[in-house]
Amino acid sequence: MRVQAVQKVIILGGGTAGWITASLMAKVLGKVVSIELIESDQIGTVGVGEATIPPIQNFNAALGIQESEFLRATKGTIKLGIQFENWWKQNSQYMHAFGNIGKNFPFCDFHHFWRRAQDLGIEQDYWDFSLNYQAAINNKFAPVQQIEGTNLPGIAYAYHFDAGLYAQFLRDWSIQRGVVRTEGTVAKVNVDEATGNIRSLQLQDGNEKSADLFVDCTGLRALLIEQTLNTGYEDWSHWLPCDSAWAVPCERTEPLVPYTRSIAHEAGWQWRIPLTHRTGNGIVFSSKFCDPEQAKATLLANLDGAPLNEPRLIQFKTGRRRKQWHKNVVAIGLSSGFLEPLESTSIHLIQSCATRLIKCFPHEGIRQQEVDEFNRQSALEIERIRDFIILHYKANERGDTDFWRYCQQMDIPDTLARKIDLFKSTGKVFRDYDDLFTEAAWQQVLIGQGVTPQDYMSIADSLSREQLQDLFDSLKTLINRTVDKLPPHDAYLPR
Repeated sequence: MRVQAVQKVIILGGGTAGWITASLMAKVLGKVVSIELIESDQIGTVGVGEATIPPIQNFNAALGIQESEFLRATKGTIKLGIQFENWWKQNSQYMHAFGNIGKNFPFCDFHHFWRRAQDLGIEQDYWDFSLNYQAAINNKFAPVQQIEGTNLPGIAYAYHFDAGLYAQFLRDWSIQRGVVRTEGTVAKVNVDEATGNIRSLQLQDGNEKSADLFVDCTGLRALLIEQTLNTGYEDWSHWLPCDSAWAVPCERTEPLVPYTRSIAHEAGWQWRIPLTHRTGNGIVFSSKFCDPEQAKATLLANLDGAPLNEPRLIQFKTGRRRKQWHKNVVAIGLSSGFLEPLESTSIHLIQSCATRLIKCFPHEGIRQQEVDEFNRQSALEIERIRDFIILHYKANERGDTDFWRYCQQMDIPDTLARKIDLFKSTGKVFRDYDDLFTEAAWQQVLIGQGVTPQDYMSIADSLSREQLQDLFDSLKTLINRTVDKLPPHDAYLPR
């Protein structure tokens, strides 16, 4: 039986999610389908100062956006990793630095050699062998593809930027390429009684907007995917108990460090994201363990500069829609689910989902097999990220508050428990096919959170003690020499 071809797409909601989706669809499908985005300037977005991860470079490149143009438009800075303070213990710190660490050998990652060195009494900080980390703590940056004179990879990086300015930048970009923007709010959603699909949106001004496919970018309201289609929600708050956040910008501080800071507090954590015109700040907390006003006071007491606005409260429930694509609605962004921004994955999930929609875009019409595959991939991706975030909470030795004791003692998903147990016993960690985060990312967080492997791979015994020391010395020399040649982050940005 022939199904209805998709000729018109309506994206409901602007903000980062809406305009990322619109821009990619315009780039790839602009000659095939008609794209309209409906948004209202009267409806605010959650977006605050955003931090990202390196795949954003691929997305911007796919659109043909120049890095310099992007950084100017969004007041952006460079991000080399995330520094976690007080997470494992009070006064502890480590960095999830992007990129590689040390030198990987065939069939064996570098951290096994580092672990063997501990048994030999060679004490070396693991992050001595991270080019990204050494550049970050020295406030240095310039693009480095490869460490000079070696085949070792260079610097991996992402960005900090103003999410509102990014959305505005992509809005202008999309409109220039044929996306129709309609200002308006939805008064009624009309559903086809026979199919259960959404037929049209009735706007407050009386206009009726019809489409074959709708993309729900209405944020936490989830107007189409949940309020209309009642898709259902999988609640993860028993694993990730934080349910609220205060967000506030403050005056820019010096120097502009090229990394995000995540500072653990009594019942949650605080972010600091440096931009060229201000610093983005917020505190994520659990209202079960902390009074909102107390969290607000903690945030304001720990700002680097004078606040520029009153703090804004955001309330959420961690989890995901049971179906990210249901009937003729695809949810992208916060309408599809929520993971706290601990590892800066929010914008990546938007871009990844928009890319997945392009790959699964219906030709002759929406078919259930394609919808099911889209939902399967979406679920696996967010579940792997969920596990990575839970790891930060579970592997702590604080025990100084009820919140951290709860996190220590809580049950965790089997998928994460297996990863922790394998690493603790053997030092081995394997990246799942659907996992966003690399082995190096898992290794840094596990080691940084105090999960020390009991053993290492036997390949690490192939080097003598002297060879191991020589390896460490040469790696540190190469890294330090590279960092010494880099300009300060503050000096690079104006270029």
